[in-house]
Amino acid sequence: MGGYNLSAFMAQNAMQPEEIEFVASKRFVDENGKPIPWKIRCITSTEDEVIRKACTKKVPIPGKRNQYTQEVDYNLYLGKLAVACTVFPDLNDAELQDSYGVMGADVLLKTMLTPGEYVNYLTKIQELNGFDVDMQDLVDEVKN
Repeated sequence: MGGYNLSAFMAQNAMQPEEIEFVASKRFVDENGKPIPWKIRCITSTEDEVIRKACTKKVPIPGKRNQYTQEVDYNLYLGKLAVACTVFPDLNDAELQDSYGVMGADVLLKTMLTPGEYVNYLTKIQELNGFDVDMQDLVDEVKN
């Protein structure tokens, strides 16, 4: 086994993914006119599984009575993933949601960002979580 031992894999020895700052939009600026970076984090596979399950629905198989397949709503999934990874601003803040006249963190995110900013944000979120992202696939995904 190459002389490695399991201690490197122990939770206390594993390097934790760091929160990163990302300018999701140049339209949100501080008092000096500089864009305010958002803080985003990587989630755990367990958190990801919960989000994925919440975005999965049973769909009937055409021509097969009482038979279903599982289908993930990827637009919903990506929106919920982005919310779960967003540390700042607090997308669950009622006052922030009220200022945009929306309810729900994922709706707020889509309302705050332009379509292009939203696609870029989703791309950054997926990269941070270790997904290899093909930009054209993502663009096509969001358009649908």
